Amino acid sequence: MSPEPGVDTPSWGRWFGRPGRSLTRRLIWLASGWIVMALMLTGWMLTGQYQESAFRRLGNVLSNTIDDVVIASVAAPEGVTVAEIKDGRTLRGLSGKYWQIAELTADGRMRVLVRSPSLAGESLYADSELPARLQASLGALVSYNDPGVLPDGSQPLRIAASMKTLPGRTQPLVFMAGIDRSDIEMDTRQFATFTWTALLILGIGLVIAVFLQVQIGLRPLFDLRNEIADVRKGRAARIARDYPTEIQPLAEQVNRLLDHNQEVVERQRTHVGNLAHALKTPLSVMLAEAESDPTPLAGVVRRQSEIMKGQVDHHLRRARAAARAQGLGERTPVGEVIDELAVMLERVFQSKGVEIDWRAPDELAFLGERQDLQEVLGNLMENACKWSNRRVRVSAGGSGLGQMIAVVEDDGPGLPADQRDEVMKRGARLDEEAPGSGLGLAIVEDLTRAYGGRLTLAASDLGGLKAVLELPAAEA
Repeated sequence: MSPEPGVDTPSWGRWFGRPGRSLTRRLIWLASGWIVMALMLTGWMLTGQYQESAFRRLGNVLSNTIDDVVIASVAAPEGVTVAEIKDGRTLRGLSGKYWQIAELTADGRMRVLVRSPSLAGESLYADSELPARLQASLGALVSYNDPGVLPDGSQPLRIAASMKTLPGRTQPLVFMAGIDRSDIEMDTRQFATFTWTALLILGIGLVIAVFLQVQIGLRPLFDLRNEIADVRKGRAARIARDYPTEIQPLAEQVNRLLDHNQEVVERQRTHVGNLAHALKTPLSVMLAEAESDPTPLAGVVRRQSEIMKGQVDHHLRRARAAARAQGLGERTPVGEVIDELAVMLERVFQSKGVEIDWRAPDELAFLGERQDLQEVLGNLMENACKWSNRRVRVSAGGSGLGQMIAVVEDDGPGLPADQRDEVMKRGARLDEEAPGSGLGLAIVEDLTRAYGGRLTLAASDLGGLKAVLELPAAEA
């Protein structure tokens, strides 16, 4: 039998599918989303902070280089002279470290006055907005990245510029220094790669930890759900396990609800029994009195009293069946009931030599009370024995849809299709000479409907009538 959806332990697809209405999916997706967002923000902040720190170190180097150039610079009538700066990298061509001194022209451009030997005749990059930025913050250091390369396409530079005034010169000069930032960018990329790899591993570990936490934390809920399903299927009568403090009150409330439901059913049975006793006693008195009186009026009273008694029996059985059908935890083995009925009916109809051949799986069980199954199958099997020549066949099995099907057949004369609906009516008897009240099939129909089942009549391949009964089945 296929497992019931929502009762077994959740699979990976159910854990990590779309959140929908699942509490477990919501917990996992919510925690995983926050983990991913937090780790991405952390990675971005760490990488940015590392790059900013690296540029800050380069800025200190460039600031020191500009200070050295300022100290070594002297204003002269023909321009500016710079004493030799003892920095080997600024003396070697294309070494990766450069400086230059420029002045602002009347049209707002910069004209280079002196440059380091390492520039090899090239100039450091300066955009059109640099002069305005320097003039707005005189003496401050302005740093930026060279968007191009200098001077042969192999060196991305980090450049710093500052506007300062030399003694003996009224116009301020622009002192600029640049340094190759390739190593810094490579270190930043390596740091970013290491950081994101570590955060990825950490994120996977955290998601797995969340999955395990949710799985272990919600395990008591899954166990409680399975216990409730066992009660509904008839495998257990109550919630028996102890649960954590947060869930135990729920289990206790479920047990109280089961007790209340059982109490209501028992109360209904008591009321029905009391009503049956209150009605049957006066009817029995009336029948007894009518039997002793030979007058026509007594005959009418007797016949009507018998009809009333039959109607009372019918409605009381239906009320009892409806009350029992509301109960939970009832489980009746089908094979045992059929075997008991077959043995009894073969003895009752021994004079006809009736043989009852029956088959039912050992694990097949009816989801309801034993008394109701005995009454339903007993009526059908007794009716088959009554009308059969000698042979009655009973078979039962599961339909795979939470239902069981019982088929009762005989080799009797059968019943025409146009009369099958008629015999289902209360008190209907097609043969007035046959014993019985005519309520058998009506009782079966009412009990079956009370359990949400169905009774249908058809022709049997044995030659007689076939009754097909569908009832709820208890899972194995």
